[in-house]
Amino acid sequence: MLLVVTLNRLRYEAASYPEETLKMAKTKVTAEEALAFHLEPTPGKFEIKATVPMTTQRDLSLAYSPGVAVPCEAIAENPALAYDYTNKGNLVAVISNGTAVLGLGNLGALGSKPVMEGKSVLFKRFADVNSIDIELDTEDPDAFCNAVRLMGPTFGGINLEDIKAPECFIIEQRLKEEMDIPVFHDDQHGTAVICAAGLLNALTISGKKIEDCKIVLNGAGAAGIACIELLKSMGARHENCIVCDTKGVIYQGRTAGMNQWKSAHAVATDLRTLEEAMKDADVFLGVSVKGAVTADMVASMADDPVIFAMANPDPEITPEEAHAIRADAIVATGRSDYPNQVNNVLGFPYLFRGALDIHARAINDEMKIACAEALAELAREDVPDEVAMAYGRKLSFGRDYIIPTPFDPRLIHRIPPAVAKAGMDTGVARRPIIDMDGYQENLKSRMDPTASILRGLNARARNAQARMIFAEGDDPRVLRAAVTYQRSGLGKALVVGREEDVKRKLEEAGLGDAVREIEVVNAKNTRHLETYVDFLYSRLQRKGFDRHDVFKLAARDRHVFASLMLQHGHGDALVTGATRKSAHVLQLVNHVFDADAEHGAVGVTALLHNGRIVLVADTLVHEWPNEEDLGNIAERAAGVARHIGLEPRVAFVSFSTFGYPVSERAEKMHLAPKVLDRRGVDFEYEGEMTVDVALNPKAQESYPFQRLTGPANILVVPARHSASISTKLMQEMAGATVIGPILAGVDQSIQICSTGSTANDILNMAILAACKVG
Repeated sequence: MLLVVTLNRLRYEAASYPEETLKMAKTKVTAEEALAFHLEPTPGKFEIKATVPMTTQRDLSLAYSPGVAVPCEAIAENPALAYDYTNKGNLVAVISNGTAVLGLGNLGALGSKPVMEGKSVLFKRFADVNSIDIELDTEDPDAFCNAVRLMGPTFGGINLEDIKAPECFIIEQRLKEEMDIPVFHDDQHGTAVICAAGLLNALTISGKKIEDCKIVLNGAGAAGIACIELLKSMGARHENCIVCDTKGVIYQGRTAGMNQWKSAHAVATDLRTLEEAMKDADVFLGVSVKGAVTADMVASMADDPVIFAMANPDPEITPEEAHAIRADAIVATGRSDYPNQVNNVLGFPYLFRGALDIHARAINDEMKIACAEALAELAREDVPDEVAMAYGRKLSFGRDYIIPTPFDPRLIHRIPPAVAKAGMDTGVARRPIIDMDGYQENLKSRMDPTASILRGLNARARNAQARMIFAEGDDPRVLRAAVTYQRSGLGKALVVGREEDVKRKLEEAGLGDAVREIEVVNAKNTRHLETYVDFLYSRLQRKGFDRHDVFKLAARDRHVFASLMLQHGHGDALVTGATRKSAHVLQLVNHVFDADAEHGAVGVTALLHNGRIVLVADTLVHEWPNEEDLGNIAERAAGVARHIGLEPRVAFVSFSTFGYPVSERAEKMHLAPKVLDRRGVDFEYEGEMTVDVALNPKAQESYPFQRLTGPANILVVPARHSASISTKLMQEMAGATVIGPILAGVDQSIQICSTGSTANDILNMAILAACKVG
């Protein structure tokens, strides 16, 4: 499974919602953007790629006929070997009939496909579980179950999604009975697990025990019933749990609107309304509708009330409203823009990861409870710095942090082991894990480091709220990037261009309303032009420019004008270069800033591929650096690495390794490490070496004296042409995501795009500029 993550794509947490729902999100996302996200670069959200070589005739003979006959016969004789010789053991089907899509109702099987694709990529992103979406065009539970059961041999687990109640109960129960792999309805149990985790910690803070608490649930659908059932499995008493639906309290003897799943939670009580039930309640769980809980209800609850208002997109009562009435309340919602988000992505990827790794026959209550308890325990521990950086604030266990955040890197190696152990203890494991420590280390290696780094940059940019100058306002790609930058809440977009031209091109791009949001700046409408000219003349008057030349540069060249804006504090950062060659743009910028090799400027390009980030330098400034220049490049690149969250490991790469073969052309790469030896830098470096020795730990073993403790993440290359060749080759042949070149070593934050940049690429560079990377 190939999942390419870029900075821009991390902004879309609700890309499948309609525009009226999107407007409610913290980040404003338009319908046009959501559709473009699903259309580009190819339709949909994922693709399949081979994990074995498929280039020669021998490869094909092994992959298909005749070689494939051998594992086929082995599996036919021993079915358990399917986990060894096929992808079954790491493949989950996300299956829906589209009868209850995201709270949007019955959109049908095809209408649900964008959501199911999204669920599949979440499996891959968070737990490295391969997943395929399957949409079944039937509302008949029998036909649905038969179809899923017949596909069972293909998969290691089944994730049911967006199926309306009560059919979802029937389908899940029947498939659990008929299949020998985990069947999990996330709308029910995913919400229940995260709710339980948060509740364990909320009760810890309030000093209460679950068996003593009066719990009120409003919403007796799939998620609500699953929540109350799991809490009862964890010790909540049946008689203390009051369940309400649209007709009021579910009590013993009630007949209206009842079914067998509601009846199982009926209690002997005189209470008839939600308002009556809420009096002296310790816990409220809401999976119902906006506004279901009133101020009077909250006021009537017991001391230190716990309120989980999980209705989406708007909770039963907002945290602000609840805290205005009860300062002692602990509040959670389903939204990302409030503390304590009950987010299913904290559960289902890791539940399946643990279940798949023991070849489980089922996901049982004990495994769900183990997941909840592990999540609760994780929230009570110190939060890593990278998580705090990503969210722009220090997180610590307390009333506003009772559930881990979805981007906590510890989730992948903390939750699956707990799930796997519970599965082994309860006898559902076909292949128990013997070395649990080794298993945890293996899980750590599955984590894609690029995603957390990019998420952190995105959050830092949002916190910076930089006024971003987009120099090329006559280009539609730049305009789309500028609009997205501002609508994403990253800061203010300042576009250099003519008003009528910008307006026309925005309208052509379907973004006509954005002309009122972004600020268009040019020489005609600024009051600072004379100041700009004076400054520029003072810099260029001894470089062959008269005042008339300088005026034309300042007034007519958008790259120079944008640079002058930045120099005078009329913007916080600059993105340019999408319409002209980077070397030419750098010359223009250099009229205003000292952005050249003599003053220490360096270009660093980030390559993202297969979960790795490698920086290549210099890709912009130095044409043919000497060994001293190479030392400067290494130091600048190390600074960029640390800015984005990497601990630098520099390799000076060449066609030779440690002096062989001998070549005058490689001599400077041999001398560059000695330059850093003299300078006493505080990062790892080594060279000269070939790229395979730099990046491959196995190749490094042949040189036990070399000083790198792992694969290099910075490659310092001999010349700009070799940097250009290597980065473009990786982009075109390997499909690497390329960010840069990142301009480092300049007093102000300036990033220069390449002429082939997409709107997403330009936005990525704006985010780097906002973070002042470089």
